[in-house]
Amino acid sequence: MPCSTPSDHDIVGRTRRQLASELITELAVIDKKIKTANRQLTELVAATGGNLLRLNGIGPSGAARLLGDIVDISRFADRGHFASWNGTASLEASSGNQQRHRLSRAGNRRINRVLHIMAVVQLRHDTEGRRYFRRKLAAGKTAMEAMRAVKRRLSNVVYQQMLTDAKTSPGGQPGATLTSSAVGSTPTADSSDKPLPGLDNHDTPPQTPALTSTVTRTAAPSRRRSLSTS
Repeated sequence: MPCSTPSDHDIVGRTRRQLASELITELAVIDKKIKTANRQLTELVAATGGNLLRLNGIGPSGAARLLGDIVDISRFADRGHFASWNGTASLEASSGNQQRHRLSRAGNRRINRVLHIMAVVQLRHDTEGRRYFRRKLAAGKTAMEAMRAVKRRLSNVVYQQMLTDAKTSPGGQPGATLTSSAVGSTPTADSSDKPLPGLDNHDTPPQTPALTSTVTRTAAPSRRRSLSTS
């Protein structure tokens, strides 16, 4: 009498269950690492005495990236210069009587991504960012053009917040405890340094008091010579 053997269906089922169990275990480990990293980054950001985490759409990793790459916001002459550096300032692309602008591919792409995530988060909730986006759509802008305008506005929001933090935090330079490989003493700028056409200047948020730092600030790291454009 022939011995019974498991069917192909049983083998596939057991294999799938095993793989699913392994993936769940790996995800649990990764989730734990993410929570630990976020806690550590939150502590580092809090040590600067700044308020970036109060901005809607900025999490621990985004705040750490801003502080690490920018270090000293005062090295930017104005918010237009900052927008040019992070790639949210659009470039002139007019032809004849048609006035138009195109997306800038230059600038610090890491900071640009932080601002993009910030914009996406704000559009998902009832925020000033979403209302600003809808005003741009009502004014005849395409969804892509409106999104670019939102990112530019948020660049101004971050710039203003970091200026406020720099004036109210001990030492005047939030982020001095976070090192970066993309810091230069003099950021480059071009013709896109101008404010984005149609941008509401009154959308810059009011200044907020800085958080009291409970961690002793360390000496600011030396700045490297060139800006990163990755």
